[in-house]
Amino acid sequence: MTLTQSDIDVEINDIQNAYDKAVGGGAPVQHHPPRDYTPYRSSVLRHPKQPLVAVNGGDPETVELSGPVFGPTDITEIDNDLTVQHQGEPLGERITVSGRLLDREGRPVRGQLIELWQANASGRYAHLRDQHPAPLDPNFTGVGRALTDDQGRYFFRTIKPGAYPWRNHTNAWRPAHIHFSVFGTAFTQRLVTQMYFPNDPLFAYDPILRSVTDESARARLVAQYQHDLSQPEFSLGYEWDIVLDGPSATWIEEGR
Repeated sequence: MTLTQSDIDVEINDIQNAYDKAVGGGAPVQHHPPRDYTPYRSSVLRHPKQPLVAVNGGDPETVELSGPVFGPTDITEIDNDLTVQHQGEPLGERITVSGRLLDREGRPVRGQLIELWQANASGRYAHLRDQHPAPLDPNFTGVGRALTDDQGRYFFRTIKPGAYPWRNHTNAWRPAHIHFSVFGTAFTQRLVTQMYFPNDPLFAYDPILRSVTDESARARLVAQYQHDLSQPEFSLGYEWDIVLDGPSATWIEEGR
C-alpha cells in the first residue's frame, strides 16, 4: 500500500488532537516529540529502544578529555559567510541569519561553536547521497561555522534554502530549513536542531516539524523576519535565538 500525504495528515491530526486533549485535561506540556513519532517513518525504525549504556564506568569526562576540542583558531574569517567561499556568487536569495545562544535564564552563552548546513536555493544538498534532480550550485556548498561573541550572538550570511522531496511518503516535501548544531566544548555535548522560515505553506504537511506537538515549542523553531538585519540592496534578515534548556528551550533532535 502506498502511503499518501492524506494518510500522514490523518496520523498527524490524531496525535495532535490527543496531545491537545491531554494537556487540556491537565497533562504536562511536552516540549520535545516522542522518539517513535509514527508519521515520521524513519524515526520509528531507528529510535533508541534499549536503555542507555554508561561509557567507561559512567564518567563522561573520560570521553570528553580524549575527544576534539574547539576554539577561536578553528574559525576563519569567511566561515560564517557562505556567499563568498567560492570563486563565484551562489544563486538564490541572499539572507542574513543572526541570533543569540542563551541558557534557561536568558544569559548569553559565550565562545560556543555553532555550525550550520543546508540545501541550496534549488533544494539540493552538496552531498553524494542527495540524488534529488535539482541543480547543484558550484558556488555553494551549504556549510558554515561561527563562534558566539560576548553577548552570545552569532551571525551568518547565506542563501535561503529551497524545499525538497524526502520520500517519507508519496509527494512528501520538507519546508525550507537550516540545520544548526551547538558543540559546547566537545563532541559529546553536541546539540542539533533546525530553523524554519515564517509562513511556509509546507508546515502543516511536514511530519518532522509536526512531531513537536506543542504549538509554542514549534513556534520557537521559526525565525522572525527583522528588517533591521536586512542589508540595503543586498540581503534580507532573520533573527533566531537558540535556548539550551528550561521552559523556553529550543527543540533538540534527540536520538535522531
